[in-house]
Amino acid sequence: MTFDETGRQDRAIDRTDTVGAIGERAVIAALTASATSGEPADDIVIGSGDDAAVLDIGGSAVISTDTVVEGRHFRFDWSTPEQVGARAVVQSAADVAAMGGRTTGLVVSIACPSDTPVGVVLDLNDGVVRAAHGQGARVLGGDLVAAGQVVVSVTAVGALEGRPPVSLGGARPGDVLAVSGPLGASAAGLAVLSDPRPVVSDWSELVALHRVPNPDLTQGPVAAAAGAHAMTDISDGLVEELLTMSRAAQVAMTVHGDAVPRRPDLAAAASELGADVDRWVLAGGEDHHLLAAFGGPAVVPPGWTVIGSVGEKSSSAPEVWVDDRRVGGPDGLELHGWQSFADPTGD
Repeated sequence: MTFDETGRQDRAIDRTDTVGAIGERAVIAALTASATSGEPADDIVIGSGDDAAVLDIGGSAVISTDTVVEGRHFRFDWSTPEQVGARAVVQSAADVAAMGGRTTGLVVSIACPSDTPVGVVLDLNDGVVRAAHGQGARVLGGDLVAAGQVVVSVTAVGALEGRPPVSLGGARPGDVLAVSGPLGASAAGLAVLSDPRPVVSDWSELVALHRVPNPDLTQGPVAAAAGAHAMTDISDGLVEELLTMSRAAQVAMTVHGDAVPRRPDLAAAASELGADVDRWVLAGGEDHHLLAAFGGPAVVPPGWTVIGSVGEKSSSAPEVWVDDRRVGGPDGLELHGWQSFADPTGD
């Protein structure tokens, strides 16, 4: 054991020790060292290691927080700690992209039992840092606390860089709806992991996209620059996001099921697992691609796929149609995405 220049005890971290045995300050020091490695960023005035971070982003800031809970949103027998950390970053950065912003920094809080191996926390942090760098962002700091299970909260800070923010409720009748990537892969990967039967085919790519979704979040600023009227990321399922947008804008949303992009291997996976591929695509969620309303097909940027349209609503309730069937209601199409306070499904 040695002492650093401030007189603080400094010791090599044994990844097999528990967080409780090592102590909060030693683990935080290791996390901070990882977060501050690499090239400095021009917009970080004060980074990780102080009481708070200071950013100079030169304009409006976008801030969003997401939390993932062990046993509710992830399982360590299905995902490595590094994958859990990376996934938490993606879903928080997707919210910034959905406003038309670019993520510049992250603040990360980790809660865990005192008997958690230090290696789990360090690996989780490695996933956070690498995913942050993949978004062109830096980890600015965070917190480490004791809890009964592992919980990771990621607050993403982003910059609009002169673009106006794209709200959730700006869709207008006459708009077209478009998505920035294929849907259903995360739900398919979850289905593979959940199925107790031996899987005959290799669905490792689908499983990987459930563990760490890979949306192109640069399409958020692209859509904003193209004049998108409304935008959100597809976290709870396409249908749920459409219902939310319909409620916010007081408009009707119509989607053409066959127009929604999907990976070519989804149909085969659904056939093997006895699943409904359309439910994965329309209600699966957690792909974190973007959904936006544009003023017409001519302004939809390259890389986006038009899947439907926006029209006038016939009632005060949210109104979403898949082809000629309305979602919900006594005779409607029963499609439901992720519900935070419903019974856990094991993902």
